[in-house]
Amino acid sequence: MSYLPGLLTLHHSLNYPSQDHNITNQPQPSPSATQGTKYPFVAFYTSTFPAEGLKILQSRNIQSQWVPSVTPASTRNYAKDPRFAETWNKLVVFSLEQYERVILLDGDILIRRNMDSLMDLPLDDETDAEGNRVFAAAHACACNPMKKAHYPANWIPSNCAYTTQHSTPADAQNVAPPPGSGVGMLNSGVLVVRPSARVYNEITAALQETARIERYDFPDQELLSDVFAGRWVPLPYVYNALKTLRMAGVHDSIWRDSEVRAVHYIFATKPWHEDVVEGDLSGLDETGVWWWRANWERMRVERGVGVLDEFSGSG
Repeated sequence: MSYLPGLLTLHHSLNYPSQDHNITNQPQPSPSATQGTKYPFVAFYTSTFPAEGLKILQSRNIQSQWVPSVTPASTRNYAKDPRFAETWNKLVVFSLEQYERVILLDGDILIRRNMDSLMDLPLDDETDAEGNRVFAAAHACACNPMKKAHYPANWIPSNCAYTTQHSTPADAQNVAPPPGSGVGMLNSGVLVVRPSARVYNEITAALQETARIERYDFPDQELLSDVFAGRWVPLPYVYNALKTLRMAGVHDSIWRDSEVRAVHYIFATKPWHEDVVEGDLSGLDETGVWWWRANWERMRVERGVGVLDEFSGSG
């Protein structure tokens, strides 16, 4: 339930990607960065998600699907980042062969521009066992701008894939560093997946290797980066723009507000945790302002169609 405000606003932003765009029923030219997605949205959930949450989704006509949990043979203690204990579950998306393709989005993402083009990104098919386009993702930022003491010692700006693009910011909007750049790790907030039993078998085999699993600082995304090293397609940062990239002295030299398609609100404190009074956005950084504007617009739309509960601001 803790991510439900984020998921609801993510769903809204997929349909209305830019809060600078007025919500209308008028057709727009295609493709359009401000056009809503043409693909269905499905909220995946595990058995720990309560019935109350499902009712919230149903009241908004948001399709949901139960998926089994993913449990490794062992795991390290993620006391410093307890949310990591649940992220193994994201790996189940590789097993969902009822879908030809899935773009997996974390619930703490806000869509700013249409991302449907990812559905046409070339990826390996089931028969290509040695392919180097197994799935697509953007790089993790290895700068450790929050100076977290428990992060790996080699997570410094000089080892970050995005640092290699500081001299070519225009290219960074459309081209990503190679998968082995920097520390060679992806961020799993956005994954473009062609579900495959063969690929999922590789994942589940790795999940049974106790020593391997226990050395991972970042559960699912480190496993994917390790098992499929050099075999994933790197996406430009704009498809998974970690909010910290925009910070002065991090990667603000490549960040372009107008180019960003998806903002990812990483770390434990999310925008909806902020104490914000409607209409007062003082004290928030620009990405926080974007989320709250989208959230308020979502709530307004929901109330307008008769959805009245605490998540629409009328409970």
